[in-house]
Amino acid sequence: MKTATEEVVSTGSLNPRASRSAVSTATVSVVIPTLNEAGNIPYVLNTIPSWVQEVVVVDGRSTDDTERIARLLHPGVKVVHELTPGKGAALKTGLYAASGDYLIVMDADGSMDGLRLAEFRDAMDNGAQFVKGSRFADGGGSADITRVRALGDAGIRLLLRIFFGARYSDATYGYFAVRADCRDHLNIDTNGFESEILIVIRAYRSGLRIAEVPCFEANRIHGESNLSAIKDGIKIALIIVREKVRGYRAVTV
Repeated sequence: MKTATEEVVSTGSLNPRASRSAVSTATVSVVIPTLNEAGNIPYVLNTIPSWVQEVVVVDGRSTDDTERIARLLHPGVKVVHELTPGKGAALKTGLYAASGDYLIVMDADGSMDGLRLAEFRDAMDNGAQFVKGSRFADGGGSADITRVRALGDAGIRLLLRIFFGARYSDATYGYFAVRADCRDHLNIDTNGFESEILIVIRAYRSGLRIAEVPCFEANRIHGESNLSAIKDGIKIALIIVREKVRGYRAVTV
């Protein structure tokens, strides 16, 4: 049986956990969408390794001290304001505001470990153009996911396999990376959480070389998630059907 990584790779053969033969010369930007994350952003920024060249915080009209704390703890941070509500809008803005060769997106709630950034970088050094974090790959896990959400993710993965042939081991986890020269292929044109599914579909349909990195999802440190399992689940299902019906075809690479 193929591993999750071997199944999801579109072209070529990748091992995202292999050790690199040389020090990477690519620059790395970390993109962090935020909305009132003043209680969490200190932890998130402190997990980002010193070798990361750029941190882009996309702030969605926070009413707390998110921006001030980010600038205080990370003086070189690039803060971009996005007035359109929704994670998809923040992702699109952040990916195009970033200047690195490798663009890695992580959440601001403290659930994603910055120590995994090296594995995303390594996967792209080894040839991947899009790298997906996975809680369900060997070595991954979650302290936060409920049984309902896990079943929902399994159902979404099944739809992705049936409709598009994509064999991801985790569909709804938002820790991902893309090469800057491939970001146009994601073509994000929806503003909500459902944008994360749109991204994985279009990465696959564009023929990008895809790898997965096992990740552990911790509990949110402070505050409550804006995610609604039912509401956002319906939006995700509609996105999948829309992509299938309209026959989207990205330019292959």
